[in-house]
Amino acid sequence: MEFFKNVKMYDLTQPLSHLTPPWPTYEPLQIKFFKRLTSNGANGQLITTSNHVGTHLDGSLHFCTHGRDIAAIPLEDLVGPAVVVDLSDIAEDYGIYTSKDITDRVEVKKGDILIINTGYHKYAWDQPEADEVRYMTKHPGPTMEFAEWCKEMEIKWIGVDCGSADHPMNTKIREWCPVQAKEAEAYLQNKYGKGLDDFFPTGHYQLMHIKLFPDDIIHAENLGGQIDEILNRRLIVGCFPWRFVGGESSICRIVAFDDK
Repeated sequence: MEFFKNVKMYDLTQPLSHLTPPWPTYEPLQIKFFKRLTSNGANGQLITTSNHVGTHLDGSLHFCTHGRDIAAIPLEDLVGPAVVVDLSDIAEDYGIYTSKDITDRVEVKKGDILIINTGYHKYAWDQPEADEVRYMTKHPGPTMEFAEWCKEMEIKWIGVDCGSADHPMNTKIREWCPVQAKEAEAYLQNKYGKGLDDFFPTGHYQLMHIKLFPDDIIHAENLGGQIDEILNRRLIVGCFPWRFVGGESSICRIVAFDDK
């Protein structure tokens, strides 16, 4: 306990309720009381949910048949040295970020946990500027260059403050949301002179999942909470999912520890 007198903790977790939107098409959280204090002597609740609601950790089993379940992830992979990088100054709808955008702002060491603040947590369901469509379908994301850099740096896991570690237009959202896909195509053509098929060819589909999970480089999505208080800093960060045998992913709590 003496140690913790000198440690400040920051909760990077988004609040969770029946109002929290899941990733598109996933089952939302549902909750009901099956016991009440007045009639049964205790309150008791039942929940039904997918694993992809609110702040959650995607396990490698989510996209890799031989991947680890959540229970198999050792604590030393979940907790460790981390760097929090702020990309909100360059983040825009459908934007692309690169490894250079990271390294221009912070020093990343091999084996780090990498937390990325795009600034899009301000559109999360619990915020004054809440915008579910923008949060889930318009946030920025990376290309294959970034995934290869994550492998080279042996990143333990990645945390993002938006709907996915992948660019939304490199997921099924591109098919489900033709209006947003058209907007994204126009944005990329105007800014880079290249379109969605150039940035995300078929073999690069959902690359942050498909290309990294076989190497157990996984990620947590929908971070928020106090993330704005620790930008561009090095700390210890821990992700605390259920010890979930057979779990492909898990709702979790993420905490940063600062002993400075």
